[in-house]
Amino acid sequence: MSDNKPAAEPKKWELEPESEYRFELDPGTSLAIKLVQGHAEIFGFELAEGKVYLFGFECKAAVYTWQGCTIEMSPRLSTPSTEYVSTETPMRTYANLHIALEQMRVRTLRQIRGSPPPPGDTSKSDPPRVLVLGPDHSGKTSVCKLLTNYAVRAGQGWSPFLVNIDPSEGGVGNSGCSLRVPGVWSNTDGIASKPSRNGSNYSTYVTSFKCSPSIGVLFSDRNVGRASGLIVDTPSSFASGPSSNDHRHRLIKACIDAFRVNVIVVVGHEKLNVEMQRAYGSLLTVVKIPKSGGVVEVDPSYRERVISYQLHSYMYGQVITPPSGITNGSLGGESLSDLVLSPSSTVINFSDLQIYRIGSETMAPSDALPVGATRTVSEMQPVAVDPASPGSGLLNAVLALMSPQNPDENERYDEEILDLTVVGILVVTHIDMAKRKLTVLAPNRGSLSGKSAIVGTFEWQDQQIERKVDNQGAGTLDFDVQRLLENNLNRYARKHQENSQQRRALEPKAGMKMPAREGFQQGIQEERERIAYALKASTLKGVDEG
Repeated sequence: MSDNKPAAEPKKWELEPESEYRFELDPGTSLAIKLVQGHAEIFGFELAEGKVYLFGFECKAAVYTWQGCTIEMSPRLSTPSTEYVSTETPMRTYANLHIALEQMRVRTLRQIRGSPPPPGDTSKSDPPRVLVLGPDHSGKTSVCKLLTNYAVRAGQGWSPFLVNIDPSEGGVGNSGCSLRVPGVWSNTDGIASKPSRNGSNYSTYVTSFKCSPSIGVLFSDRNVGRASGLIVDTPSSFASGPSSNDHRHRLIKACIDAFRVNVIVVVGHEKLNVEMQRAYGSLLTVVKIPKSGGVVEVDPSYRERVISYQLHSYMYGQVITPPSGITNGSLGGESLSDLVLSPSSTVINFSDLQIYRIGSETMAPSDALPVGATRTVSEMQPVAVDPASPGSGLLNAVLALMSPQNPDENERYDEEILDLTVVGILVVTHIDMAKRKLTVLAPNRGSLSGKSAIVGTFEWQDQQIERKVDNQGAGTLDFDVQRLLENNLNRYARKHQENSQQRRALEPKAGMKMPAREGFQQGIQEERERIAYALKASTLKGVDEG
């Protein structure tokens, strides 16, 4: 008798008009969806009938249909952590908002072409420049995707710019980057935004968008493409957070001035809507739209995994392991291997790449300054980082490679790096102090000599722990204990060295020396015990969940 289990059967969902199928995936799982009949979309991205779409990387999304459809799920041994059909959606409101923006585009295009406005139409002929605001877990990023895709699908040749000024969420780029892209959003991420650090620095880099040539064409009266307008996705800290109302309003005002915003969309926040109406209701249009019931509240650990996915996909490609039974033939002939990337590991000298940190927290504490001295640099001051310094913190650091500076300038200033754009992402994987060399992981080969880079707060993390499901369905954890322990101890050692340097700077000349060795050994032991406890707890949790 054969021990083979019967193959899992595909599952079909019959969706009624104006309903949606919502799903959430666990780490390490994937889902294949095929539109069998009808019309359907994801974040406004229209699905092609008969084509299989793969979803992974803890995707949280919804398949919506206006007229009804039939979708088929791939044969699967495990189901999404959450899946259900809902008929209560705010899509009618979102569609009405799209129509209003479409009317603004048409009026602008008529003016550019010299056509007279329709009789009785006294509305301004400005393209839609939309600022989308909302608190955490409001779904505002999904709204931005939907409005962008609807504009592209309108068939009028629109190509609105989607501007993401949340450095904690890369979107189609990497976390830590603010970006602007024309075109259509992909449908497999489903990533939400979160509050960002160093909010007081927003005004500086938001203003830099205003000077960008790609944004500047949108403000040119003779450019037909400007009729498409732009949609700006903002951090949730703009709507709520620890900052004062005055501080948040200054950031919003900076965005309005930089992008010449004429429409503010508030997602699911009554108080913020009232504040915007009071401050800008007489100057521009303020619209409040409801929050979708399908918005998922995520925890900080999910945010960290998403950042790790984005960085890893940037280097190695976004390859989703398909469920059993899915082949290249069922994917319409599209090969998954086309998405595999091969980054380059390059060894460079310390002097080849000039590395900076931005912000006041990279400087020595104010207490370490001479008596009576005050700090004269701003929190946006670039500070050069010496890789040979024990407290440089460059190991496993993610670097933003900047575009070359103007070669015609004779004098160079560190502050000029703030005006440069990011051309790529690098990762420092090894530091050789003896030979004064760095090992850098880059998407492709190329000389880094004479280039500049900025180091942020993200760290490169290999996928050390991967959850798997065995044949009995029990949850297990596979991990490299030695690597995990080594990485955490190295991180603790770097932090200890930085703290030691700061404390020594505060000590008097003839003061008592710190018992650095004893304190370090004690910290190492505490870190070992903490990691051992965490691994034990994770293993027990995996077995219980299975």
